[in-house]
Amino acid sequence: MQNVLYGIARTILGLVFVVFGLNDFVPFIPNPPSIPQYAGTFFGAMVHSHFSYFVFGVQLIAGLLLVSNRFVPLALVMLAGVIANILAFHITMWPATIVPMPLIVTALWFIVAWRYRDKLTLLLRPA
Repeated sequence: MQNVLYGIARTILGLVFVVFGLNDFVPFIPNPPSIPQYAGTFFGAMVHSHFSYFVFGVQLIAGLLLVSNRFVPLALVMLAGVIANILAFHITMWPATIVPMPLIVTALWFIVAWRYRDKLTLLLRPA
């Protein structure tokens, strides 16, 4: 049962980040009809400075790693910072949209990370 849950969570998490990461390079998801002022300003700055290419590139690469089941601990580390920023964005600039996607993605990340907890705890040890 744990293997099935892990596989489903890893695949869904990977697909979410492949789709949303790819959307920055080849837009196919329409923008929401209304975005709060600060959220729009922040996202506009990311797009105009081309910082979004880096962020969405990391999402795309990490998503592909998860879908292919290769270098999963690396993908989890890459996505940890991205997910933290997604949560910070939605909590501070667009709280009405914290449910469901940001919370679902966070839960999926923890489900996948649980399998690699022994490897990931090494990151928390002092040098």
